[in-house]
Amino acid sequence: MYCCGLITAQKEPVPLKSIDVELEVKDHVATVVSTLNYENKEDNPVEAVFIFPMPGDAAVCHFSAKIGQTEIVAEVKEKQQARDEYDDALSSGQQAFLLEESEQSPDIFRLSVGSLSPGESASIRLEYVTELSVEADDGLRFCLPAVLNPRYQPQGSTGVQVTSIPASLVPYSLSFSARVSSPRPISKIESSCSLDPLQYLNTDQTQATVKLAAGHKFDKDIELLIYYKDAHKPTAVVEAGQSSAEAGTLMGDPVVMVSLYPEFPQSVMSSLASCGEFVFVMDRSGSMSGACIKNAKDTLVLLLKSIPVGCYFNIVSFGSRYEHMFPKSVAYTQKTMEEALKKVEQMDANMGGTEILQPLKQIYSQPCIPGQPRQLFVFTDGEVGNTKEVIDLVKTNSASHRCFTFGIGEGASTALINGMAKQGGGHAQFITGTDRMQPKVMQSLRFSLQQAVTDISVRWDLPMGVSAIVLSPQLTAIFQGQRTLFYAQLTGQSSDTADGSMTLKYSLAGQPSEEKLNFNVRPAEDTGLAIHRLGARTLIRSLEMEERERGEGQDGDTKKKVVDLSVQSGVSSSFTSFIAVNKDNGKTIQGPLMHRNIPVPMMMRCGGMPVLHGCSAPLRLMADAAPMAEMNAKSCGPRARSKGMPGLKAFGFSKPAALKKKSLKKCAVAEHSESPRDPLLQLVSLQKASGCWVMDPSLAASLEKTIKEVENSKPAVADKEVWATILALIWLHGFKMDLKEEWELLAMKAASWLRAQSAACVTECVEAGNSLLGCSVQKDALGL
Repeated sequence: MYCCGLITAQKEPVPLKSIDVELEVKDHVATVVSTLNYENKEDNPVEAVFIFPMPGDAAVCHFSAKIGQTEIVAEVKEKQQARDEYDDALSSGQQAFLLEESEQSPDIFRLSVGSLSPGESASIRLEYVTELSVEADDGLRFCLPAVLNPRYQPQGSTGVQVTSIPASLVPYSLSFSARVSSPRPISKIESSCSLDPLQYLNTDQTQATVKLAAGHKFDKDIELLIYYKDAHKPTAVVEAGQSSAEAGTLMGDPVVMVSLYPEFPQSVMSSLASCGEFVFVMDRSGSMSGACIKNAKDTLVLLLKSIPVGCYFNIVSFGSRYEHMFPKSVAYTQKTMEEALKKVEQMDANMGGTEILQPLKQIYSQPCIPGQPRQLFVFTDGEVGNTKEVIDLVKTNSASHRCFTFGIGEGASTALINGMAKQGGGHAQFITGTDRMQPKVMQSLRFSLQQAVTDISVRWDLPMGVSAIVLSPQLTAIFQGQRTLFYAQLTGQSSDTADGSMTLKYSLAGQPSEEKLNFNVRPAEDTGLAIHRLGARTLIRSLEMEERERGEGQDGDTKKKVVDLSVQSGVSSSFTSFIAVNKDNGKTIQGPLMHRNIPVPMMMRCGGMPVLHGCSAPLRLMADAAPMAEMNAKSCGPRARSKGMPGLKAFGFSKPAALKKKSLKKCAVAEHSESPRDPLLQLVSLQKASGCWVMDPSLAASLEKTIKEVENSKPAVADKEVWATILALIWLHGFKMDLKEEWELLAMKAASWLRAQSAACVTECVEAGNSLLGCSVQKDALGL
């Protein structure tokens, strides 16, 4: 049997009718308001359960329900207390609404809408704030998750089974609009989805609106890329506290958010490290099939050509099991590189589920190589269910490595990708839609080769009587030109001056450096509470990790701090939930209560196509202010839930049994015919580990010349490898400058090899090469 999505497997209607999303962006902080509209067209009261994704670093700060003219605003309460109140309300015939964060991953939420009477409608409003991440091209990325892939649960763990429906059959609509404002002009806004034209609201172009074009298909996340002029300008925003909150508390005092973009000296940036142990961890689960695995393999080729001579490397593949390309990391030589490239060519997405924890444990168990800093590059679609456990493991081993992560495809877990990079002192990237993976990966490789920043500290210089309580965790990594955010509570008052400053100090290549920003400590007017909530979210996440490190039952003080802070700030946590009970209607809802799980669009990638899975078991899935995966819907019959029933105790995900079989089996989708190899990758694949190219027919073909033309154009005194390498560099500079960030490192390696040859005919070769290829590249531009 297959779910059609418009009705449940039992031919029951789905109560969710539409989702409206309003986004407000102020500089690099986004506030998202989602309204979910429900209607019960059945003859019995229903409980609708909707599980949906959120950005992993979002601070959920408001939840309310409107039934007719009555609006009920939810309160934040300790999780078990909230669940008890929800069950009590439904058992007594009252309406109740419960919103809670998954205990396995902070980017998944469950919304329970209890006891909608026959014919009754309800509007659920939830609000969250989040920081916008900075992309490689300086765009600020906002992503509204619209795809929730099933989270693979390791064997032995419990979870709710999930199945999928085609995106075209999602039974509810979505509207999306955005308003953007910044002190700096807005250059442009791009999206992976079709947008109506950008509308500027003033002449200096610092405010603009944009809307999602009609007819949105639920087959991708809604992604906006916002570009400002002077994007790297440091800023400090001081937000006033809540007038009703007590002075001296987080919500009662002002909070400052400082944004810095450290710029390192050119002398340091031009001398990248020539050592390191690079471990490339590749997700080869069934969900990586099609374009995902092909792009990942192409990127591995580029990485293997770009890492420096003198380093060590290994490739670890994982799925339901894991395997190493080499028993331990090996020295980077022509022989080991060729062996690795042959094995990469044979890679496929055929290793089953997505169990990343065990391969990471095995990597960390191996001793580090002296003088070779360990760098982990993790490529995954992020479909795991034990997110917090994985992140905790990375943090435990953070002193021995840096972790760079890449979320591939729609629905990759932001909590997993960002969390691993943050705790591993690395950098996170997301590759969706038609994004080229290579420039983002090469940016991270440059970060990994950048000399490590040490002795990081922060100093606050504030007016007499004012002090800073830092809300952000200790910084472990700083990268050239990448934004670094700090949150601090400003407590106390000063009648003298309003001038303050924050100084970030660190050591780079043995040289002390600092970044200083002056700011006014007096709060700006009408700023809302977004920064307070982000500061609270930052502190809550730190305390939650501290609690997990101590272990359950060890110390209740940290959990109590989280609950108190969550209740005070109105920001969700793993220990609290939002609960709303309608006690004012005076009516008891009659009839057996029917349980309805809301379907959400979910992309099960197979050769790049969505596929449909049978739903023999109840499914649960989710979607947010945008859609995502699916859920089954079964009639629960008359309601007889007792307090603490497992249905509300926890929720997780596992692939349906049919999907857990070896390699998720081969999907019944025709394989696409092999497309011709990208000309850039073709040339790159011919480079030797030392950095040079050899003169042969393959190189000539990559340059679109015959081997005879290449041989006849070679200056008589030139060495063949010198000539071939200069031709390759001229071709890169002459025809692929738009992709320079992808080949820059391997070109530097080639130039370094050429300099080591001390060839006397370089100038003559450059002139002859330009003549052969029809270019006009200067010798200096080649780094010679």
